[in-house]
Amino acid sequence: MSEHSVELSHGMHVVHDGPRQAPPLLLIHGSGASGGFWGPVVPALARHHHVIRVDLPGCGQSPPAASYDVPAQAGQVAVLLDGLGLPPVVAVGHSSGGYAATALAELRPDLVRSLALISSGPSLDALLPQPLLLRALMAPPLGPLLWPRRSDATIRRGINATCARPVDLPDDVVADIRNISYHALRTLLRRNAAYITERSVPERLATLEVPVLVIFGAADPRWEPASAHRYDVVPNARLELLPGVGHLPMFEEPGTTGALLLGFAATGVDTAPVTP
Repeated sequence: MSEHSVELSHGMHVVHDGPRQAPPLLLIHGSGASGGFWGPVVPALARHHHVIRVDLPGCGQSPPAASYDVPAQAGQVAVLLDGLGLPPVVAVGHSSGGYAATALAELRPDLVRSLALISSGPSLDALLPQPLLLRALMAPPLGPLLWPRRSDATIRRGINATCARPVDLPDDVVADIRNISYHALRTLLRRNAAYITERSVPERLATLEVPVLVIFGAADPRWEPASAHRYDVVPNARLELLPGVGHLPMFEEPGTTGALLLGFAATGVDTAPVTP
């Protein structure tokens, strides 16, 4: 029987779905987002897994953090998992959440059975020029002035600017986005950039002995889609490019995304590809 519960644990808002005795699957959102971004794929995943969604510190419904460094975020997630007493998890990260998932495997390989990265840019030079609306909202001098004045419609337009297909964000997800402060988001973006500048994600993954699934939208307007092939150098990795999909596969193509995650979680990297 599926279960659902919400808690505040170790400085993070945490949502549990699915049978507690099922294999654990951890979902980590990207910068400025929240666990709510996984909503479209959770029902399918929770039929087979104990799904754990976290709001990283300073995001969604979690309080601000003392540090937004990627390893520090991973450390807080590790403390949460230790407290839950779970077997090693399948850790799934979207966008910069993939960096936190990778850092978790670097910091505590005993906690991670396999890794799935969705729309996680491999290195900073793969970042594309951002849409004008996002640049205005996220950079000085206009950013600090516009940020507190964002309407729900503006937030929805900003998220849709990262997609190749129109997506309809639920009101609770929009509220989660509104909760993040301008300072927290700017700091998160700087810390994420520092993490992938120090060493690219493929370089980091190549040193980890875990199966890896990389899912990338072939029309991602945030990261150069061709850069997804940089993950080809990672042993035990499989790349899935989704045609006509942008930066949010969970919303743009939830059926395929969920099926890929379920197949990977069940049998690791050797699962047969799912044709979108």
